[in-house]
Amino acid sequence: ISELEFVHGTEEIEMETALVDVELAPALSLRAGIILPPIGYLNQNHDSPKWDFVDRPLVTTEIIPSTLAEVGFGAFGRVVRAGWIWSYDLYLTNGLGEAVVGNETGRTHIPSGKSEEAFGEDNNGSPAVSGRLAARRPGLGEVGLSYYGGHYNTFRMEGEEVDERRWLALGALDFGVRVGSAEVRGEFARASVDVPPGLTELFGSRQWGGHVDVVVPVWHPPLREYPGAALAWALRLEHVDYNAGRFSSTGDPIGDEVTAVVTGFSFRPTPGTVFRLNLRHQWTRDFVGNAAARGLGVQVGLATYF
Repeated sequence: ISELEFVHGTEEIEMETALVDVELAPALSLRAGIILPPIGYLNQNHDSPKWDFVDRPLVTTEIIPSTLAEVGFGAFGRVVRAGWIWSYDLYLTNGLGEAVVGNETGRTHIPSGKSEEAFGEDNNGSPAVSGRLAARRPGLGEVGLSYYGGHYNTFRMEGEEVDERRWLALGALDFGVRVGSAEVRGEFARASVDVPPGLTELFGSRQWGGHVDVVVPVWHPPLREYPGAALAWALRLEHVDYNAGRFSSTGDPIGDEVTAVVTGFSFRPTPGTVFRLNLRHQWTRDFVGNAAARGLGVQVGLATYF
């Protein structure tokens, strides 16, 4: 299985996935290659035509570094018991790099730890471990728990220890359920990062975020060429906190957080094609907690398979 992407109007060409699966039994398959670690639900299922919003949720791009692809190997499988489908994924991969802290954003930023160099070699020789356990009931929904953890800094060079080992851990809970005709999906993630001494408070050692999406079909237009066409109303509530904690000197909460409400409509002439119109209202609070800066924007998007 492989996937080649033309990114930002062909400005970049990326090999996102290139892997080999060997199925020994439904409960056990082996996988190796360029892998999408199973952090939450979106990293492995990020195709834009599947979703009814123009942007991905902030928690999946700012806390969870989606889309994350890493070289590694592992196993996955599924078991059916009493009407429930239980699935698991477990992998060892090269992991993220030290730009998690040393980056241009001026904060702890886990997505900055992604690097193309990691496809060739690990920066510290210590693999990251990731896994997800999920339970799905057909007709009802799915819930999943996932974890990603590993040393992110270069602590060893030519066999010599040159720095303290610093660990990064991500945990996530995701769910998707049907309530009548409505689909409700959400995800909440928490990150813990060992920050170098002297950078605490300025660079967050704890981050968290979450979102809840509600999509409700409101009209099935009588289109002769598209008998399954549907117009849906969509609502998203989301929040990310880049630096969860308090200042040691004053006890006041540290800011650096974003809250957003997104609403709009999506039109699907077919299941694999979607036109989207979103109205995004966003509040951004700076590091010292000043009054939130408001933003309002309109987004229009089209996604399809070809």
